[in-house]
Amino acid sequence: MAKTIIDNNKLILNSDSTFKLVNWPEPKIKALNEKVIALQTTRLPLTTAPHLFSNKLNPLPKVYDKNSSYDHFNLGLHVGDNEESVKVNRHLLNQTLFHNINNKPINPELKNSKLRKNSSLAVNNIQWLNQVHGNKVVTISRLSTKLITADASITRQKHLGLAIMTADCLPILLSHRDGDEIAAIHGGWRSLEAGIIKATLDEMLSSPGDVIAWLGPCIGPQAFQVGKEVRDAFICQDSNLANGFIKQQSGKYLANLHFIATHQLRILGVQYVATYPECTFNNENKYYSYRRNAITGRMASVICKY
Repeated sequence: MAKTIIDNNKLILNSDSTFKLVNWPEPKIKALNEKVIALQTTRLPLTTAPHLFSNKLNPLPKVYDKNSSYDHFNLGLHVGDNEESVKVNRHLLNQTLFHNINNKPINPELKNSKLRKNSSLAVNNIQWLNQVHGNKVVTISRLSTKLITADASITRQKHLGLAIMTADCLPILLSHRDGDEIAAIHGGWRSLEAGIIKATLDEMLSSPGDVIAWLGPCIGPQAFQVGKEVRDAFICQDSNLANGFIKQQSGKYLANLHFIATHQLRILGVQYVATYPECTFNNENKYYSYRRNAITGRMASVICKY
């Protein structure tokens, strides 16, 4: 079974684990690696040392039936899953993120309510969005308890994580090369066609030439079938995007979200782009997929300055 392993309070994130550290593109930029952390989650179960993740305050999530639509690490509150289980998963994600920043034991036993209230590990430091497949971008200066409707977020604040949920759509994470400004984009085809990447870069203070991009797992070009109207909408904007579509005998097209987003980024001036092109549709054990299972959970891609 795939595992997320804790050894002497050090989190080891493997490719086949609940959490995966984002690898930024070459050339490796020291300032970026020292100031920004980013994680990609999967649907794989969390298997770790119980004394680090579980105590009276925060028990481990329940073990879902293997046939459940939401097993094992669903982070979407809007998909019909048990709300308390999702909140526990979100809390464990939050602790994992800030454990890597603070290099402290995960979920330490807090002895009184005052300590719990003041501990950065006891509260949610991740900003979630109500994603609607549009092109609205918000700049976050502090964590909001109200649900924010947008498909991209930007921050220049430390210790404030930006999260994007996906289950076939393309997660895009951006950072200034010096780690001074970060952004997270929900890159479904509708948002990409609506110009979500340009809208985000326009709102950032960073010059596109100083921006580093990471594109995460999404539905792959062998599985993502769309109609002619989708292809035409992109080609009307840029004829070069025709290379992101392959026609099928049925008259439909197979679309390549990684190609489309990478081309859009580079046309806008972002030259350093890393891709992690695993297909969410074809990797059933590892990823949720809305196209494969309409009732399903959500993964998250999270980026944070520290």
